Amino acid sequence: MVSPAVFAELKTHLQRVIVGQEALLDRMIIALLTGGHVLLEGPPGLAKTTAVKTLAESVKASFQRIQFTPDLMPGDVMGSEMFDSKLGSLNFVKGPIFNEIVLADEINRAPPKVQSALLEAMAEKQVTAGGQTRALPELFIVMATQNPLEQSGTYPLPEAQLDRFMVQLNLSYPTPAEELEILRRDRARHFGEDKATSQPLLTPEMVLQARHAISEQYVSPAVEQYMVSLVSATRHLESLDDKMAGVLDMGASPRATLALLHAASALAWLQGRAFVTPEDVRQLLPDVLRHRIHVSFAGRAQQWTPDKVIQKILSQVEVPLASNFAQAAS
Repeated sequence: MVSPAVFAELKTHLQRVIVGQEALLDRMIIALLTGGHVLLEGPPGLAKTTAVKTLAESVKASFQRIQFTPDLMPGDVMGSEMFDSKLGSLNFVKGPIFNEIVLADEINRAPPKVQSALLEAMAEKQVTAGGQTRALPELFIVMATQNPLEQSGTYPLPEAQLDRFMVQLNLSYPTPAEELEILRRDRARHFGEDKATSQPLLTPEMVLQARHAISEQYVSPAVEQYMVSLVSATRHLESLDDKMAGVLDMGASPRATLALLHAASALAWLQGRAFVTPEDVRQLLPDVLRHRIHVSFAGRAQQWTPDKVIQKILSQVEVPLASNFAQAAS
């Protein structure tokens, strides 16, 4: 049986390549353990691509980077039928989506028809083309990046697409100390002093074993109710505060509750616990919800942001008592 210690070692290995970005590494590992998809948003140059590629190499998983561009076609991602002159028939040629870890780089640069083509793959882990449905690898996850600052030549992701991502992580610039370490590591690599390489630490089979263990995590009825209350509060903000009526155009769907359950179960397992606590839920709620709720024009006029709304919900929804969930430890 795979233990959490193996994934702690994986994180340590990733930290030898990636400086800082603690939240990025944690959420990538949680996504790997749950089969969830991750949307990474931040300025260029923050090692998003390097982090995803290093993770794939560390897990010995098949990896493909897809550079999303305005002229990309669905067939360029999913694959298409090609005529075989020797056989005189059409054969399906698989696209880059048929890999275990897929990096959708600058996903918001692709037109809506390409984004829509990803919906089935991300939700059901299958691709339908040429009248036939083909399964994707069991480990399959998508990690997508987008630049929040640049709007020219981009296509905002539709709500249905955003809802397919388990978490969205907003990345920030490194601290001065971290940037100094990045500079020194780069110089060491330039002069051949840094011999660190990405070597496989796990196999896809080990990850799938861990996913099975996580699915058996105990979640008490009190914690289940807490998760439902947090997510459903996004649909009825006026129940928390009359002044918040109309702040959101749209709340989160039940898919958000499921994502929260899976992510919290993985976090508890990584910390060596067989049960989920409210703190696990609270820690992950911002990343699970921020891309699933939409602040209205009136809400923006009142200086509300998705993260501020989430913090308001966390402060207003009652947290279960320890006696209601800690019994799982016995």
